[in-house]
Amino acid sequence: MQNIYKKAFTILLTLGVTGLTQHCIAQTKASKADKLYSGFKTTPDSVQTSVYWYWISGNISKEGVVKDLESMKKVGINRAFIGNIGLDEVPYGKVKMFSAEWWDIMHTALKTATKLKIDIGIFNGPGWSQSGGPWVKPEQSMRYLTSSALTVKGPLSLDKKLDQPQKQFQDVKVIAFPAPAGYGEQMASSFISALPVDAHVNNLTDDNENTVYTIPNDPKPSVTIDAASPYPARSFVFYPAHKALRFEGEIQARNAAGNYQTIKHFVVDRSNPNLNVGFSPYAPAAVSVPTTTSQSFRIVFSNGSQGSDIAELKISASPYVENYAEKTLAKMYPTPLPYWKEYQWKPQPVVDDQQYVIDPQKVIDISKYMQADGTLKWEVPAGNWIIMRTGMTPTQVTNAPAPPEGRGLEIDKMSKKHIAEHFDAFLGQILKRIPAADRKSFKVTVEDSYETGSQNWTDDMLKNFKAKYGYDALPYLPVLNGSVVGSQDQSDRFLWDLRRFVADRVAYDYVGGLREASHKHGLTTWLENYGHWGFPGEFLQYGGQSDEIGGEFWSEGDLGNIENRAASSSAHIYGKTRVSAESFTCAGGSFTRYPAMMKQRGDRFFTEGINNTLLHVFISQPADNRVPGANAWFSNEFNRNNTWFYDMDLFLAYIKRCNYMLRQGNYVADVAYFIGEDAPKMTGVRDPELPQGYSFDYINAEVLNGRAKVISGKLVLPGGMSYKLLVLPKLATMRPELLKTITKLVNDGLTVLGPKPKRSPSLQNYATADLEIKKMASALWDNIDSVSVKTHQYGKGLVINGMDLQQALDLLKVAPDCKFNTVGQALFIHRKLSNGDMYFVSNQTAQNIDISAAFRVRGKAPELWDATTGSSRNLPDYKQEAGITTVPLKLDAYQSAFIIFRKAANASAGKLDNFPAQQIVVDVNTPWAVTFDPKRWGPANPVTFDKLIDWTLRPEDEIKYY
Repeated sequence: MQNIYKKAFTILLTLGVTGLTQHCIAQTKASKADKLYSGFKTTPDSVQTSVYWYWISGNISKEGVVKDLESMKKVGINRAFIGNIGLDEVPYGKVKMFSAEWWDIMHTALKTATKLKIDIGIFNGPGWSQSGGPWVKPEQSMRYLTSSALTVKGPLSLDKKLDQPQKQFQDVKVIAFPAPAGYGEQMASSFISALPVDAHVNNLTDDNENTVYTIPNDPKPSVTIDAASPYPARSFVFYPAHKALRFEGEIQARNAAGNYQTIKHFVVDRSNPNLNVGFSPYAPAAVSVPTTTSQSFRIVFSNGSQGSDIAELKISASPYVENYAEKTLAKMYPTPLPYWKEYQWKPQPVVDDQQYVIDPQKVIDISKYMQADGTLKWEVPAGNWIIMRTGMTPTQVTNAPAPPEGRGLEIDKMSKKHIAEHFDAFLGQILKRIPAADRKSFKVTVEDSYETGSQNWTDDMLKNFKAKYGYDALPYLPVLNGSVVGSQDQSDRFLWDLRRFVADRVAYDYVGGLREASHKHGLTTWLENYGHWGFPGEFLQYGGQSDEIGGEFWSEGDLGNIENRAASSSAHIYGKTRVSAESFTCAGGSFTRYPAMMKQRGDRFFTEGINNTLLHVFISQPADNRVPGANAWFSNEFNRNNTWFYDMDLFLAYIKRCNYMLRQGNYVADVAYFIGEDAPKMTGVRDPELPQGYSFDYINAEVLNGRAKVISGKLVLPGGMSYKLLVLPKLATMRPELLKTITKLVNDGLTVLGPKPKRSPSLQNYATADLEIKKMASALWDNIDSVSVKTHQYGKGLVINGMDLQQALDLLKVAPDCKFNTVGQALFIHRKLSNGDMYFVSNQTAQNIDISAAFRVRGKAPELWDATTGSSRNLPDYKQEAGITTVPLKLDAYQSAFIIFRKAANASAGKLDNFPAQQIVVDVNTPWAVTFDPKRWGPANPVTFDKLIDWTLRPEDEIKYY
């Protein structure tokens, strides 16, 4: 049965080629002589089709892994990434991870792959996310800063054991500071009421977090809290119950006229309590307001808040850092797709009275006075003092989903030392135990998408933080608990530096550290440069530290919308040729999908820069006596038990040809969108939006500062990428170092579109940084007001603001690179060859389309290369005018084609049809016999067909459901 499709497909291809003109046939023969076409026709082994090879819940065997690898080889899969996965919903087999049998199977797999010349990658830890195991000790794990506090009044000879805030705890510093006014105090309620009436509303102010007020099922429920006398409120802190919830509303204050006026809208989102989106699942939610004096405050809930439980509400004259839980990474974005705007916050109200904030100059280090058992012996000066014992504790996040024998704490992502220890404990053991001759196939250390949440502290943090930013973080440690140090602005800037420090360290110490450990053993790294759950990094920088970068897309849904641009942009700006994607992932609907359903999505993401396909997923099949065998809630089922698996070589041949072609030359993009310097960051923003017909990359500060230069008005990078326009996001912040770089680039001839920055986001050089920004920005933007004046010439370059992107590109005389005469039907990607240009064009619709494509190419004649067949032909009908070559194209439903420009244009263009009518060469009108596989429940004897028919319409169950 497996050859029936191939024979039929071959007949159709033969008929199609026979129907072409002799001109097209000659073109095909002539093309075979050149290297590009030769690689297209028969892709070299260097074009690898990879697959995730999951060993699930101990359901593996020596015989099974051998047959798995042999089946991969047959269809053209030549790289497999082994993931040791533990799913509690899949019954566990007899092979326990790290048992003698498991080691024997791993040895067999690597030895067999070596024989078959299949490269092997192994996930760097059990499970697919992320990097941990039972060997990770608490002091090696991901940790965050926590503290206990003690209030004392001096002068006093203190001799007291300080509370240890967590059982697993490593002291960092003991600090002390004069207590600011109102520290720890809250407004006393003289009366509290609710609408609808609810006696439990008193639970909000009973200082007991075990009692709750439940927001009722009412259109606009409200809570009113009255004070005995007018009270100056600066903060409202909500303490959510320990359950998943989300609520929002307005904070109102009663004015002198007796009316309630809204002073702040707020949102409290604790809808996802999993540790991988925050080590403090039910953290208090702080809302900062301008100082508002009133005797009555009201909370009006809205937008689906009903049913949420609130344990406490504290109104205070003391200011709090708004959203401090989110800003310290204790709570992270709760869903899989944090877009560009997440982790950005508006400036907070200025505290009108400095006696309510902590003076950073008066925070002192008293660590030397604490003994090993936590006893503090200190002469307390006069006044009220706050003593904080700070230290690290594990986030308690474990690697997942891993078999029980492979589960443990996640390794510290901000320490190369600990990363190397993790490598040695797992992959290092594979290298040690299995003879080198038998593991030549083991080539890659694999890091899947990040799903582990963040940490905000590590060993030697204070020392390294000061070395990076030039100031001591110690006075600002209270900010991690929400206290305001210096000012709201200084506190926010410190937390900005903290998040940026974490992002940098995760990139350099985790990704870079794993790369260094891998290189020592002759391995390379493969990484998905984003994370759906608690990603703390900056996606471009994070990917830039890996040897290979991968994106991801699912067979349906939103996953893929941002991940593949994340991968391709990172690869392009860091000079990496191959851009992978975990491809065709899906959930549910087991064995309901097939390659024809996958092509459209695959082609879509080829146009976003993917050129190195990795299939998801091949689940190892331990035995042949059960069909369809081992499976999971996720798929697709790219394994040898799937009915179409051995017919997949035609699909993979198409993918390999596309991968091969899309690695040739350099990607062409006119626009580089700067993503900003904030962290975490998982994607960029296109604002203003890119017009039809152009391409782009995202770019970061690290690349602009260290890799970019201007040549002939273009932003040029070492890997060969170049851009005609740099677009800045609508942000008010930028660090001086970057603005200096942009100033130089513009002076050298670059054009920049975007608003003028107003200040630095960082506390670094706080006294002078904003002045530097204002001075440089005034020179660069000059008198641009975005209304009457929209441009300013600076040196050889130009600054623009107040235009959309099409207007800016028109000003620069940059024509669309590839523009279709219809919208929403086709996509493209362009790569510049050494001797021409190559465009990949994809029909993304289920209908045949007839379009006119205008390519930014002059003096070259177009050819059409078909990756489904490996054939090529001339496109004789085209016209050229003003540097644009317009080509009529006809594409069948979901069809794609490479349009190649290498040969010189000729005067006879337009005299022949690009898509001549095909002629019937022979009618197939005699019956034929089809042999089914009875082992797969097909008919035992051959069945005669006299016409093509949908098998599901046949009366025989053996054929209908085959």
